[in-house]
Amino acid sequence: MTTPLAIDGGPPVRTQPWPSWPVWDDRELQALTDTLRSGAWAAIGGTQVHALEQEFALAHGARHGIACASGSAALEVALRAAGIDWGDEVLTTAYTFIATANACLLLGALPRFADVLPGTWNIDPESVRRRITPRTRAIVAVHIAGEPADMDALRQIAREHSLPLIEDSAQAHGARWRGQPVGSMGDMGTFSFQISKNMNAGEGGMVLSNSDAYAERCWSIVNVGRQREGAFYHHAGLSGNYRLPEWPAAVLRVQLQRLEEQSARRSENAAYLFDAVDEVPGLTPVRGDARVTQFAHHLVRFMYAPEQFNGRPPQDFVRAMIAEGIPIQQGYPIPLSRHPVVVERSAFIRTRLGMPQEAPDRCPVCEKVCAQGLWLPQWVLLADYRAMDDIVRAAQRIQQAWA
Repeated sequence: MTTPLAIDGGPPVRTQPWPSWPVWDDRELQALTDTLRSGAWAAIGGTQVHALEQEFALAHGARHGIACASGSAALEVALRAAGIDWGDEVLTTAYTFIATANACLLLGALPRFADVLPGTWNIDPESVRRRITPRTRAIVAVHIAGEPADMDALRQIAREHSLPLIEDSAQAHGARWRGQPVGSMGDMGTFSFQISKNMNAGEGGMVLSNSDAYAERCWSIVNVGRQREGAFYHHAGLSGNYRLPEWPAAVLRVQLQRLEEQSARRSENAAYLFDAVDEVPGLTPVRGDARVTQFAHHLVRFMYAPEQFNGRPPQDFVRAMIAEGIPIQQGYPIPLSRHPVVVERSAFIRTRLGMPQEAPDRCPVCEKVCAQGLWLPQWVLLADYRAMDDIVRAAQRIQQAWA
């Protein structure tokens, strides 16, 4: 008699716990204690934020780092530094977290969406090229799941059209495109240190740049419009307070020390898992672009083919895998171009500016990825090979039960 699936009352494939996240030890505790005792809890007068900016920029091959309150704030700061304002169009990918679009919309700008490549789920450079208009003022390339986008093609397009290129590296700490770290290839690169990210302090963000001018603009925007050498109550521009406190900076400096070792472990386990999952027809790993020399593996991506699972939809597979002890999930449910918040706010901006309304950008490849794409979170890859085998065994078990 065949053992029933866990979702049908049988025993799950995996009962052992997954690695806990976030990872911390006495080093973070000591860093926080030292900051507490220093009495300098804010970036103004403190040392941790400045040290983090220098260390993180150095690790990513950039000359300047400007810490800020979150990855969302980092995107907004970078766009403002690039001069983005009401009615401007910013080209980005349809497959990303809503923060990428929100940063545009909060400035009164209009995000326009390029489709993605089926082999990487990253922004398609040719789709970018086709969707540039006279109103386009910047390109935001998202390194989705920790895989760098095609920076060769995107930099060429940006140069041809004299457009600032911003790298949204929220999921890609330490990743490299042909040996060059993300965040250092465009005009600016932004990062998130939110709790799920490979390097985190609960919240936090960073803007990197090799441009003195962009770095100074970002610093001013983060610091209420001040200038580095100006008087405390002199505000050269209109801005808010986007500063990162000393507490998360102290934690992040320790987290940075772990990044290389954790990245190596994720890459090793991902390679093992990708080979092993080839034994499951209809569950295809997204291996990515061969020009990527270091993946961050923030997400492990799979395309699910229902026809290989007796026509069962991805939602059924996800529920069955979770019951087996595997924390898989569906990715972004719809292209960002069709997200109601994005559509409604874009229409509002167009109305306020007297611009004609336009239908959402069509992104058919992204539609398929949203419908059939699945993720595993990065902390799964901090386990061992036996855990990777459990993922495969669970998928095989479900496939056999549904045959």
